[in-house]
Amino acid sequence: MNRPSSPVARKQCGISPVRDRLGQALHQNKAQTLSRGVNRRRFLTHETSTAKRGNRAGGASALAKNYFKVLFVCAATMSIFALSAFAQTVTTSADRAQLVQDQAQSPYTPGVTPEGIEDGHAVESPNDPDLGQQEILKRVVQYNPWVFSIATPVFYTSNVALTPSGELSDVVFAPAAAFFYEPQLARGLYGHFGAQQQVFYYGDNTAFDFGSLDCQAGLTYFIPQWHNVMLRAWYDFNRLTNGDRLGDEFFSNHGIILNAELPFRLSRAQQMAIGVDTNLSVGADHQSPRRNDYEGYLGYSVDLTRSFSVHAVGRVVARDYHQNGRTDVSEIISATATYRLNNMLWISAISSFAHNDSNQDVFDYNVGNVGGAVELSIRF
Repeated sequence: MNRPSSPVARKQCGISPVRDRLGQALHQNKAQTLSRGVNRRRFLTHETSTAKRGNRAGGASALAKNYFKVLFVCAATMSIFALSAFAQTVTTSADRAQLVQDQAQSPYTPGVTPEGIEDGHAVESPNDPDLGQQEILKRVVQYNPWVFSIATPVFYTSNVALTPSGELSDVVFAPAAAFFYEPQLARGLYGHFGAQQQVFYYGDNTAFDFGSLDCQAGLTYFIPQWHNVMLRAWYDFNRLTNGDRLGDEFFSNHGIILNAELPFRLSRAQQMAIGVDTNLSVGADHQSPRRNDYEGYLGYSVDLTRSFSVHAVGRVVARDYHQNGRTDVSEIISATATYRLNNMLWISAISSFAHNDSNQDVFDYNVGNVGGAVELSIRF
């Protein structure tokens, strides 16, 4: 039903102005209420949508942060394990290399002897066959302080990795070269300056190859009044490398060597010596392989002929490591038979056996070595 549009018409239809105004007011109020309800629903809908988008954005941000935290923790853990494995590898390799080098007899032994006597006996002369055995030692006419030596030891070893079980055997080729200057500074006092480089090549287990460089400087003093007792104080820098890659260093050590040796001449052809030796580590680039060695030894040598001699040494070494509370005691026996072709060239048969007992059972081992060497040594 249509309502009258004009006031007159509405009056004629019986609708009063007051009632008409009341109806308009109610209609406007309802319209405003409906409008506010629609606007509120729109606001709430927009607010809910914005909150959902914010929650989704916040959840993605939190997830990304947690993801990066997990990655960081994993990377840090892997780095710790990698550093630990590297340190363990360095420790094992350096310790094994030092022990192998210590047990494998050095092809070079200093030729300095007191009062100008060479190798503990008289210098050979063309008239010796006519004179027979000499009872008086002859003095060397001229002392030669420079020494150049090259040696090529080859030997079989029964325990490559120096382990208590599951031993691996191999053949080792260990060429070495040394150059030293040993001037006579005063009566009985000699200097010692030079270097020696040796590389150990393993036949089948090439991962164990290593090189060792020793640079040394020090003094050697003989005291004739005390049975020619020898006192030695040397500085030694030892540098270990992977194989023959001289730039690929994995360990270096600074050491002080202190040695006292008392010789006993049993006869013209036989001699014994008793001595103590200390090798103190005063600095290294890795701490775990560092150790101090305290050694006592007894040696015997006999010249069976003018060209053929035999040497034997028994040693007991206590090794005190700087870290991990490790202490080892090694018993080592070695024997060498040497034939001198001339004053510069020697051929030797070498052998040694070592038993190591540690307060940490994993470092116990036995190892035997046997082989030979050719050495060229020139003094000038």
